[in-house]
Formats: sequence, structure tokens, C-alpha cells
Amino acid sequence: MGRSKTFILMTVLVLIFMFFGNMIGGEQGMKMALFAGLGLNFFSYFFSDKLVLRQYKAVEVLPEQGPRFYQIVQRLAYNANLPMPKVYIIPEDVPNAFATGRNPKHAAVAATQGLLKMLSEKEIEGVLAHEMSHIRHYDILTGTIAATFAGAIANLANFARVGNSGGQHRGNGALAVLLMPIAAVIIQMSISREREYKADEGAARLTRHPEWLASALQKLEDASKGNLLANATSQTSHMFIVNPFSGIPGLARLFSTHPSTQDRIKRLRAMHGELL
Repeated sequence: MGRSKTFILMTVLVLIFMFFGNMIGGEQGMKMALFAGLGLNFFSYFFSDKLVLRQYKAVEVLPEQGPRFYQIVQRLAYNANLPMPKVYIIPEDVPNAFATGRNPKHAAVAATQGLLKMLSEKEIEGVLAHEMSHIRHYDILTGTIAATFAGAIANLANFARVGNSGGQHRGNGALAVLLMPIAAVIIQMSISREREYKADEGAARLTRHPEWLASALQKLEDASKGNLLANATSQTSHMFIVNPFSGIPGLARLFSTHPSTQDRIKRLRAMHGELL
């Protein structure tokens, strides 16, 4: 998603925020939501990446501290003609990875210790190429903005549930409580599924080996079964290469922010002959 589409997304999210503000507090609530939404956009643009990295206790890696990890990212950045992003390790055994930041010049790539231990070097390169593709397409900004607004909408729903017990907007507030969690999920799903396919394709073209990412995705999907990433939240799940909640049965799978892993693998394998 380019910068113009990101601006459109930010505008739409403010309008959604104003809509729910009006439902809860009428005209005054809508005005408050407008200022809150503008503030969230400012915060999302400059600071949300740092908040997400802090949430997952990510630790920055210097070249001498994690040479293999760092060198793979460095090589991919060079091949993709992108600035070198900051590199982080998440002290967590469940394998997963994500990229964040407001643009390629202010980007970060994070992977868990479990991913670096479990995958081969080629599989790690496939995963990191996927994240570099997100950086190239400015998905990292849309992802962090969506995460911030999804969390804010969830908090607004809690406020409506607790504070809107009476008055002329009581009925609207009750309806907002029901609609806001659904809106948060739709926001995430609308930007996540197609961008994952595009990032997979971008990774395959960058490495010229789609089977590397396909093999990694299968291992990550298998490892997610029965294992939940520490500090994972539904608001940030769309940022990861594999949904942290994919191994949990029930309605969470129905509203997954990611396409089927098997479908992603099938598409990657179909590209193998094309890139030979």
C-alpha cells in the first residue's frame, strides 16, 4: 500500500472514530473523537512502532551480537535497494516475525529467538524477505496505524460499556459496544489478507527461491499449534508473518487477519517454475 492509500486509510479511521464518538456522546462526542483520532494518527505515525517493539520486549541487535541474523537482513536490504532497517530479537521461543516503522528509512525487523533457532538459514532469509517486502510496500505503516486504532476502538468500547449507562445516547452507546469490536477486526482484515499474498510474492522474487518461504511458513504454522506468543494481542496479530492465534480453535480462526497458510504455500510453490 503506497503513501496515498495510507493517507486515505488514516482519514477513514478518523471518520470511523468520529462515527462511534457520535453514537456514544452525540455532537460533543464526535468532536472529541475527531481530536482524539487526529492525535492517534500523529502518534501512530511517529511512535507506534516503538510501542509495539516495547510490547514484545524486542531487543535491538548490533552486527557483532547477532551476525547471522544481521547479515541476512543487510543482504536483503541491499538486494531490494532499501535502507538498512534496525534489527530486533524478541526473547520468545514461539517462532514468528514482523516489521514495523513509518517508512523504509525508519523501519525495523523483529524475529523471535524461537524462529532463529528453528529455521534454517535459507528459511530465515525467506521470512525476512517477506518482511522486507512489507517495508518496500509501506505495509509497515498501515499495519502499525491499524494496530493503534484497533486498540483505541477497543478502549472506546470499554468506555462506552462502563460510562454510558444513561442519557439520550444510551441506546446508541449499547449498539456501539456491539459494533466497535467488529469494526476493529474488519479494519485489520481489510488491509492484511491481500498484503500477505503480495509480501509472499515479493519475498519469492527477492530471493528467487519461493520454496524457502513456503518451507518456513509450514514450520511456523505447525509450531503455532498449542503455543501462544507471549504478550500477543488481537490488535497487533495482523503484523506478524503468521497469526499468533492461528493455533487456537474457535471463532478466532473465522476472523483471522491472515489468509490460510496452506493457500499461501500453494501460491508460493506455483511460482517455483516461473522463477527458475
